[in-house]
Amino acid sequence: MKIALITDTHFGARGDSILFHNYFLEFYDNVFFPYLEKNGIDTVIHLGDVTDRRKFINYNILDGFKSRFIERLKEYDTYFIIGNHDVYYKNTNRINSMEQLFGDELKIYTETTTLNFDGTDVCFIPWINSENYDNTISHLKKTKAKIAMGHLEIAGFEMGAGLMCHDGMDKKLFNNFDIVMSGHFHHKSHNGNIHYLGNPYEITWVDCNDKRGFHIFDTETTELEHIINPYKMFHKVYYDEDKKVSASKYKDKYVKLIVKNRTDSYKFDVFVDELYKNEVADLSIVDDSTEWDFEEASDIDATEDTMSLLTNYIDNYEIDVDKNKLKGIMQDLYVSALRGV
Repeated sequence: MKIALITDTHFGARGDSILFHNYFLEFYDNVFFPYLEKNGIDTVIHLGDVTDRRKFINYNILDGFKSRFIERLKEYDTYFIIGNHDVYYKNTNRINSMEQLFGDELKIYTETTTLNFDGTDVCFIPWINSENYDNTISHLKKTKAKIAMGHLEIAGFEMGAGLMCHDGMDKKLFNNFDIVMSGHFHHKSHNGNIHYLGNPYEITWVDCNDKRGFHIFDTETTELEHIINPYKMFHKVYYDEDKKVSASKYKDKYVKLIVKNRTDSYKFDVFVDELYKNEVADLSIVDDSTEWDFEEASDIDATEDTMSLLTNYIDNYEIDVDKNKLKGIMQDLYVSALRGV
């Protein structure tokens, strides 16, 4: 049996940005649902963080979220595992956005549960907090399932490219499973039997050039197929006045213009003006033409530089605290600030 897995959809992200909302819906309209229809996939599992804001939802965002995502998912056998962004309180899953919005219309899981899919047991693990921790650990020990899906915070995995989680649960707690698939961290990665699936699309500059999409899971072979989302929001554009670059494809996109070669200021200004005329959503300019070896700097991103500065400062600062925990706190704050949480 093949099941579509998707996670961390974060409807309402970036402060209920309509720009990002439309970008999300473009993926569902043109990639996700067409793939399911074409390949005869009839079961979908969402691994948490359906919505972005823990306290409320914007009605305009809710309209598109319901009509172009939830209503279409009702055509499939769909299951929702609650994530940390879906819950109002941090110590309980009892009050959550999905049950408040949809009640009994959808299959929503707030407690660890083992279900059977075409003869294969799968353990669902929603967000773990102080209220459900003991029951969750007890269920993990007694379940006969060898496959787990959840919204987990496990130490030693990247939250985003280059942003390591130093706290969290010990991965040894999941040794009884042959394969564990999780949402929560937006960067796709795996270590041993644990796979972080990553979210479907770019939300911050940390995500730039990091492959996003959704997965098809085969319950018989336990194979995971990554279906790539071709749509990008964040673009690094390298400016070389000797080479032609089209500005038209960056409408409604975030652009970081990295200057490689500029001797004619007028020509450069004309190109920048073209970007604005084509309604670029956001433009930042990085002039590397005089100070950097461009080949060595080509993979550097401003967001990564910021985290490097923070972590290097902590490493070099004489302070009597656990520096890994402090770096983890700073990373959490930084990612939250980028997402507009």
